[in-house]
Amino acid sequence: MKSLQQVSGGFGLLENGAALQTAVMYLEPGEESGPLGNEHAGSEQVLLVFEGALEAEIGDEKFQMMAGDSAIVPKDAPHRFTNRAQERAITFNVYTPKAY
Repeated sequence: MKSLQQVSGGFGLLENGAALQTAVMYLEPGEESGPLGNEHAGSEQVLLVFEGALEAEIGDEKFQMMAGDSAIVPKDAPHRFTNRAQERAITFNVYTPKAY
């Protein structure tokens, strides 16, 4: 078991199950999850904003997410999450099947 505090910045895996894995992502103001693409095209992702706010781009949709909001990234969907706020954002992520 790993806790959110044990992942130092950026992105880190927390747990691996038989068919899924969990991860945490930290985005400082102005940071984004990466280019608009899909580095885990064979997996669905559930992203929960644990702290802060993010701008989400999933496929053709663009929307704001606040703490407590969640979104599903379908397999093969291009996506990116950007922190346009003035404080750090933290997300909790589930990938199925395992992506990393």
